[in-house]
Amino acid sequence: MSTPDKEPAVGPADKTAAGPEGVAVDPAVATTDGPDRGTERDDSFLQNFLHNLWAANTVTVTVLSMVLALVIGAVLIILSDPDVLATYSYITARPSDAFSASWTLVSEAYANLFKGAIVDPAAVTGWLAGENGWQAVFAPLSETLTYAAPLVFTGLAVALAFRGGLFNIGAQGQAIIGTLTAAVAGFVFPLPVGVHLIVALLAGALGGALWGFIPGLLKARTGAHEVITTIMLNYTAGLFLGWVILQPGVHDPGRSDAISKPVDSSAQLPALLGGGLRVNLGIVLAVVVTVGVAWLLNRSAFGFELRAVGANPDAARTAGISVTRTYVLLMVMAGGLSGLGGATQVLGTAHTLTSQVAGNIGFDGLLVALLGRTRPWGVFLAALLFGALRAGGNRMQSFSGISLELVTVVQALIVIFIAAPALVKAMFRLRAARAARLQTSVSKGW
Repeated sequence: MSTPDKEPAVGPADKTAAGPEGVAVDPAVATTDGPDRGTERDDSFLQNFLHNLWAANTVTVTVLSMVLALVIGAVLIILSDPDVLATYSYITARPSDAFSASWTLVSEAYANLFKGAIVDPAAVTGWLAGENGWQAVFAPLSETLTYAAPLVFTGLAVALAFRGGLFNIGAQGQAIIGTLTAAVAGFVFPLPVGVHLIVALLAGALGGALWGFIPGLLKARTGAHEVITTIMLNYTAGLFLGWVILQPGVHDPGRSDAISKPVDSSAQLPALLGGGLRVNLGIVLAVVVTVGVAWLLNRSAFGFELRAVGANPDAARTAGISVTRTYVLLMVMAGGLSGLGGATQVLGTAHTLTSQVAGNIGFDGLLVALLGRTRPWGVFLAALLFGALRAGGNRMQSFSGISLELVTVVQALIVIFIAAPALVKAMFRLRAARAARLQTSVSKGW
């Protein structure tokens, strides 16, 4: 008489457990069906968050780069003050004097940097107590946005060219031509309010686009390197501006120095807050243009072609994409963006043409694009940071006696560390990022 087959015994050494209908289930998975399953998921999420927090990702490297720049800036602040340096001559006898003087100087300088860029707590307290108006509260933020608006345009111009594989050093010259054409349109054409502003902005964009078309065409037709041609066009634009200002019909007849007629009020960018605050419609236009560039890069057919050409021109050409057409259109669009930045500068705050009307917004736009990783919204945030450093630096110079050039040094240090992520990773012993490692090719967009 045969005996029925017995079920195999499941011992502790077996790696699977019998589940419903004989399906083998891993014990680690089976034990998570109880009330502790959510806890284990939370622990896993927390572990991943902490692991990625100290990884060499874009956000961590950017933040640590700014921290390093501020630390080195603090050292430079100390070295620039002779009274504080005098306390280090007897540091072995009374070290507290040197540390206390250094801390007081640096903390006061950076406090004024914050008060000049974001908000002054004393102004908020005075407003609540009725001692001053609301304008004093929003004045620092107004200055930050005013300085940041033109940098958004020039930064996007450089970033857009980077994504297409071109190194646009000519944002400064394109911005200069943009200021010139926008200002001339602003005091030559007698147009009604609203229409006049639109015409002046379009004139600035067209002027910059024309100045970008030249190196784009040379690159596409002759292979001339865009770095050389755009650098030379920067000098040409500056000299051309100086000549135009002195011409009859442009030069202010009531002035003996090199300055143009003022832009008509109908062509000036309106203030957003009023009350004497300088922030104007330019920052709103900067947001709109940032949205448009982000859509262009990520959602449009031309954006796909642009990125394909930037990644590999030969492969893009084999796939049927016109590389020469892409180069020309790319530089025209980049020049138009820089021209808008120049138009925002002259129509928003300057209102007259001088030899230095564009400042350094084109060269600063190059740094903004690098800091923003050539991503549209990264560029926008980097422009806000540079605007805050500029606005806060003015107060730091006035109240703490720290040279404004120190702010430029801090900006340069931030970009240096951003451009050398391996250095930051080695200094802070960062782990390699899991999802996406840092790339070294700026033209491919980090």
